[in-house]
Amino acid sequence: MKQYNLGIEATLEILGGKWKALIVCLLMSGTKRTGELQRLIPDVSQKVLIQQLRELERDGIVGRHVYNQMPPKVEYYITEYGITANKIIDVMCSWGRDNIKMRQQQGEAVELLEHGL
Repeated sequence: MKQYNLGIEATLEILGGKWKALIVCLLMSGTKRTGELQRLIPDVSQKVLIQQLRELERDGIVGRHVYNQMPPKVEYYITEYGITANKIIDVMCSWGRDNIKMRQQQGEAVELLEHGL
C-alpha cells in the first residue's frame, strides 16, 4: 500500500517535475502533436518529452490517439480526468505571472513569453 504524508505528495507525483505541468497547460488549449509540443517547449529533449507524455498517459491525465498511416501520426489530448487538474495549473500560471512582475519591479531582467496562451 502506498502512503502519503500530505496530499501534495500525490499531486507532485503526477504533475511534478520540470515539464509535466507545462505539457498539461499546453494541452488544455487543445490537441497537439509531438512536434508541436517540441516547438512550444524548445528546451525539452524529444526523449524527455515522450517520457513525460507516457507518464501523464499512464496516470490518466493525457490521452493519445495514434493514426494508422505512414508516416505515423500521434496526437495528445487532455482526458476528462486531466481537466480536473486545470484549477491547479491556472493557479500555478497566475502565481508565475505575479512572480515575474515582482522580479521585474525589483530590476531583474526577466520576461514572459506565453505563445499566445
